[in-house]
Amino acid sequence: MRLSITHASQYDYAPPVDVAQHIACLQPQQTVVQQLLSHTLTFSPEPSHRHEAVDVFGNRRTFVSLQIPHDRLEVTASSVVETRRLPMMSRVAIPWERAADHFRYRADGIYDADVEFRFASPHVPRHHEFAQYAQPSFAPGVDLHAATLDLMHRIHAQFRYDNQSTEVHTPALEAMRQRRGVCQDFAHIMIACLRALGLSARYVSGYLLTRPPPGQPRLIGADASHAWTSILLPTQTGPTRWCDFDPTNDRWGWGAPGDDYVVLATGRDYADVSPIRGVIHGGATHDLTVAVTVAPSGERDGASEALAAGVPATVAPSQSQSQSQSQSQTQTQSESQSPLRPTP
Repeated sequence: MRLSITHASQYDYAPPVDVAQHIACLQPQQTVVQQLLSHTLTFSPEPSHRHEAVDVFGNRRTFVSLQIPHDRLEVTASSVVETRRLPMMSRVAIPWERAADHFRYRADGIYDADVEFRFASPHVPRHHEFAQYAQPSFAPGVDLHAATLDLMHRIHAQFRYDNQSTEVHTPALEAMRQRRGVCQDFAHIMIACLRALGLSARYVSGYLLTRPPPGQPRLIGADASHAWTSILLPTQTGPTRWCDFDPTNDRWGWGAPGDDYVVLATGRDYADVSPIRGVIHGGATHDLTVAVTVAPSGERDGASEALAAGVPATVAPSQSQSQSQSQSQTQTQSESQSPLRPTP
């Protein structure tokens, strides 16, 4: 499936920002199920300095420096990807306890870099309540894939999707206790449950194609980004080493839950993959508008026009498109601004 994605962000500052530095993580990955055909990333005003680098998780990031006063920042990422769904592949069943034991420290053991995804991270702390919630799915001797699939089904069935119940910094434990949230919360909760049992799980950010109701046009700029979970199967190799699970939509697959998904970045949690983060001097307050369009390639893609026309682009039509779109910024190095999250 060939998909066109436009992710346009606009910051309006008051008073103007004097100088700023930003990191953008907006380029889709090249994976076994996804080929990046084209990508452009533009900034207005034009940065005085710009360079790219790949982070430790394999995500391509763009670093920019703005050295002129500005009361508006516009960032637009336009990408075209070709996606496919891998056929069902044979896999070696493994009890979840043996998978957890794979990452236990041994003095003479071989280091596996994916052990990084076994430990607590800023948005995914360790807590016994996560292990307690996961335990019914992880009975002794149960196959790791089957247990993870059951955990995904339970989160999907027992948690209510509610885009007013949480914000970008709501702790995963709080979202779990209230049994509601958005896809970012559900991904963090599922990762926390898996890590609480000693398993390696990572956060995946990306996009999901939404289809308008029959007879209705596609809403330009009305989508948002998405988030899901990926778990390591240590007995597997190649494209089946990581398996993706989307508790928001109760879907799973190798490389991605489906060919209507686009993988943008992977990390320990949302903090590693936020679309834009930065440090600014000035701009005591700011308003953020985000317009995202995911469409089959060839359809009109007008997310940038949606921003200019004042389209309420932060209203997404379905729960499958609802990762927090907070784009954190810090005003000077000591005073933090609260991140803003458009309402899906």
